Amino acid sequence: MKKTVLLLSLVIALVVFPFFINHGGDYAGADGIAEAAIQQLAPDYKPWFSSFFEPASSEIESLLFTLQGSIGSAVIFYILGYYRGKRAAHANHR
Repeated sequence: MKKTVLLLSLVIALVVFPFFINHGGDYAGADGIAEAAIQQLAPDYKPWFSSFFEPASSEIESLLFTLQGSIGSAVIFYILGYYRGKRAAHANHR
């Protein structure tokens, strides 16, 4: 019971804590920061290629990013579950 309460408390802390560490700044991604640094260091720099798809809004961009992460997580956890089940089945046949 203590372990469950401790783990639940840690999960709640991980969810709530990021709301207090922003200090009023925006949640700019690393791409924007890198682009600003490049413009400052080499203002005449031209990218090698451009994106072939620009989402209509930042909400759609966030949706696609989240979808990509979800699909990747699903693949990884499916593989882990598959091998764990395979190992458990092999252990039961001994």
